[in-house]
Amino acid sequence: MKAGKHNSGQMSLAGLDAWPCGHAVRGADVFYKSGGKVKREWLSRCSEERALTKDLMAKVVSPSNLVAALRQVVSNKGSSGVDGMTTKELQEWFGSHYQQLQHQIITGNYQVQAVHEVQIPKPNGGVRILGIPTVKDRLVQQAISQVLSQHYDPTFSERSYGFRPDRGAHDTLQQATQDVSEGRGWIVDIDLEKFFDKVNHDRLLWLLGTRVGDKRLLKLIGKFLRAGLLKEGLVGQRIKGTPQGSPLSPLLSNIVLDELDKELEVRGHRFARYADDLIVMVKSEASANRVLSSLTVFIEQRMLLKVNRAKSKISRPHELNFLGHRLLSDGRLGLSKVSENRLKAKLKQLSQRNRGISLEQLVRELNPVLRGWLNYFKKAQMLTKLKVLEGWLNRRIRCFRLKQCKRALSLAKFLHGLGVPWNRSWTTAGSSKGWYRLSITHAAHEGMNLKWFRSIGLYSLKENYVKYLKKPPSTTNVRWVV
Repeated sequence: MKAGKHNSGQMSLAGLDAWPCGHAVRGADVFYKSGGKVKREWLSRCSEERALTKDLMAKVVSPSNLVAALRQVVSNKGSSGVDGMTTKELQEWFGSHYQQLQHQIITGNYQVQAVHEVQIPKPNGGVRILGIPTVKDRLVQQAISQVLSQHYDPTFSERSYGFRPDRGAHDTLQQATQDVSEGRGWIVDIDLEKFFDKVNHDRLLWLLGTRVGDKRLLKLIGKFLRAGLLKEGLVGQRIKGTPQGSPLSPLLSNIVLDELDKELEVRGHRFARYADDLIVMVKSEASANRVLSSLTVFIEQRMLLKVNRAKSKISRPHELNFLGHRLLSDGRLGLSKVSENRLKAKLKQLSQRNRGISLEQLVRELNPVLRGWLNYFKKAQMLTKLKVLEGWLNRRIRCFRLKQCKRALSLAKFLHGLGVPWNRSWTTAGSSKGWYRLSITHAAHEGMNLKWFRSIGLYSLKENYVKYLKKPPSTTNVRWVV
């Protein structure tokens, strides 16, 4: 694509001095003419890189790359797309059709199918749109992603952590807490409104075209971007966005947002980004206001994305909910109230006493939730909160088990079987109190004590959290100690 075919809002590539095709220059204005268009001089700097990538498609369709992509798609499992083919059927199909697939991709005859749209409710309202491509399309997208990742990932910002090898949310939080501990006590929290649904296709393809010389590959990516969305039996045309759910979408989102990362680096800001979750750490409220205002202009006018002004805000680190955590001034993490409430809501839903399931089934459903939650939040300062939370959950489980007894005789026998004397068992069983009130009686606590909870196999948040704290500290400048 030629720069002259786009308006000035589509041409911002500030701060690309860190890119292989960039020069050691500083400042966004270096790349622009007075009218706001990108200088052709900058585009010519990438000509060598484009020349080296004129045959990337050969790498995409190489047997080793396609087999690696197949393994990844199969291991990810996932639902079938509009054609109904499963990942297991894909393995069988690939064994006898991979040469045909190679030929279709190389010649440009590969037909991209519609994407099945699925709407997932968000915890704070609204929906998240997921796009489920067919397994064949997922295979091809994965093959493209593997090749482009080798080309792009080394040039991404060190402060970008989402959808990248050997990086994750914990690394993002570690970076953020380090910056806060160094005296940057004001946070600019930028919320991009429906980012994955708003990405401009023309601008994204232009960005890719500045560094990728294989036009066949760019054309195929364009097909995937414009693939229709199947919703309620009707296929709608897609003119923007890269719906979450495809193997290629995470890489494309990083390519788009790397421009923002480079702009922040040029300005000398400390920031941390995980996918479209971005915070900038500054030292004063006045600086925070200036950053929020200028970045909003840059994102909307240059990157053609939308900033959610209602959710973007300036806050103190301990008031933040960044990746589910609060940032404490001394370099530690705290658990955000939002994350605590979401866990309680999930546990409350699972432990409703009118569900009509066995205690064993309840424990089987609770344990993965508790284990996964603690694995993610284990670095937060929350021992006291976990004690309270676990006490609340234990009471709900006691209530659940008492209600299963239904009658006074069964209840008395159950408590007595747990070691509660007959007199206290009968007193509790004959009480007119409701199940929830009975769950805090002395007999209920005596019988269903901590030893009983271990015997039923319930995962203990508090005990496993303490085990984690006793592990030898990692060699890091950031203190994760609670």
